[in-house]
Amino acid sequence: MTARLDYLWRFCATGMAFVVFGVCGVLFSVLVFPLAWLWPHRASRQRAVTGVIHWFFRALVALLRSAGVMKLEVSGSDALRAGGPSVVVANHPTYLDVMVLLSLTPRACCVVKNAHWSNPCFWGIVRAAQYVSNADPAALIEAGARQLAAGYTVIIFPEGTRSPARNRLHAFSRGFAHMALKAGAPIVPVLMDCDPPAFMTQMRWYHVPARAFRMRVNVLAPLGVEQLAAHQTIPALAARSVTSAVEAHITQHLFAYGFFKTGN
Repeated sequence: MTARLDYLWRFCATGMAFVVFGVCGVLFSVLVFPLAWLWPHRASRQRAVTGVIHWFFRALVALLRSAGVMKLEVSGSDALRAGGPSVVVANHPTYLDVMVLLSLTPRACCVVKNAHWSNPCFWGIVRAAQYVSNADPAALIEAGARQLAAGYTVIIFPEGTRSPARNRLHAFSRGFAHMALKAGAPIVPVLMDCDPPAFMTQMRWYHVPARAFRMRVNVLAPLGVEQLAAHQTIPALAARSVTSAVEAHITQHLFAYGFFKTGN
């Protein structure tokens, strides 16, 4: 009986959290976005908007934790808070990953799907925060490099969508590598895990697991992009080397940290 009540409570709390997120997203787009564009100084406007987003997601994560919906274990997050501009590259098991990373990163710019630019919950947020669309690879690289030059940490999921399975990744796209090489920025690999699985591919918000899910975030040491390029001078070959090295590095550490398990 206690387990059943706990499940019902987490089901209701999860639904309410999504309602809060959706309503706040719409209000931000309808109210805050138009006001933000009246702000005369573009750089300070972006800082203010990204700060609001960071604190909103910190509050939402705290709400989910206090409600008993999720547990969160984080290590190495100082690199996200105190480090300089970098390209954060993470695997993507759930659609809560971006929420957690934004809650940990005060000055963040995200690479987002082009569909979010017309989504009623997101369109104002992504524009006001000057997030980067993944619609055009060349524009993505240029926009990401500009954000890095402005002092922002760029968060990207190079799989392009949520991972296909718990122990498998989609092949990484090379946009993050071109971006890091163009800006000369380090790459910070981040390992994400969710146990039991929740909000993964083909799962809906109401597919609440039998117990509170635990999200684990491990921020690894930054990687120098020039070393990863293996002394390649041709940009396309350098980006290929960086992408392969980072994908192998993340996959190796997902197994080493027990996020991936052999034989499953």
